[in-house]
Order: sequence, then C-alpha cells, then structure tokens
Amino acid sequence: MPLHETKNDLPGQTREIMVRLLNARLADVVDLTTQAKQAHWNVKGPSFIALHELFDQVHADAQAYTDLIGERAVQLGGTAEGTAAAAAQRSTLPSYPLDIVDGPAHVEALSTALAAFGKQVRAAIEQAADAGDQDTADIFTEISRGIDKHLWFVEAHRHGAR
Repeated sequence: MPLHETKNDLPGQTREIMVRLLNARLADVVDLTTQAKQAHWNVKGPSFIALHELFDQVHADAQAYTDLIGERAVQLGGTAEGTAAAAAQRSTLPSYPLDIVDGPAHVEALSTALAAFGKQVRAAIEQAADAGDQDTADIFTEISRGIDKHLWFVEAHRHGAR
C-alpha cells in the first residue's frame, strides 16, 4: 500500500516498514481488547467483582493502545488497518476460549493473551529501534510497560489460588 504524502523526515522505506509493523501489532491489540471484554462480561465466581473490574481496566488501556498504534501508522503516511475483520485475520494472539466462566480460567486465558502481546510488543521495540524510528520504539516501550503491569495484576489472581 503506498504511503500518503507527509513532511515527516523519516525515509520512505523506514516509514513503510513501520506502518507494516504498526498494523501487525494493531491487529493484536484490537484482538486483546475483545478478549479482555469477553473475560469482563463472562467471569463468575468468588472473585467476580475484583476480576470484572480488572478485566475492564485491561480493556480500557488496550483500547487506548489501539489509538497510539493506529495514529502512529497514519502519522507516518500509512493507513491504520484496525477493523475487527483485519484483526481476526491477522492477530497472532491465541484464540480466547468462549466456553469458560470461572475466574481462574479467565485469569489463565487473559494472562496468556497479555503475555503473547507483550512478547510481540518487545520485539516491535527492537524492530523500530533497528529501523531508526525511535518514536515508534518509544510508543511500543510505553505499551510494553502497561502490558507487563496488567500481566502482573492478572497473574496475581492465579498465584493467590495456590
């Protein structure tokens, strides 16, 4: 896909590479937002309210990351490809089980998604830095810190059950 005209001084080839990378991670984060909402809506059990609220916060922050990623793609002259259909086709996250209801099962499923997304984002930090786009690397660094924090919060519920 050709880039839109911009006065951004990053080389065109760098911007093309970054737009592809950003759209790949956009698909993942759109998927993560829906997985967090799936957990939020369907969790049941003794820790219901704590998990219900936690999963909603994961969703809200992931939703904010969709804007950071999608808007960066457009800033570089690209097109943000963040539809549900694009995410369904391109996401690298494991599929979320639709038949779970209890808290521990949702904790396991959402922590798996968070860990997978965190791994992809850390790789994106390196790819952006290697390409010479420190701004995109910085965005991914911000996202990585947030995802690691949410992974910690979600996993804390798993460890408490032991």
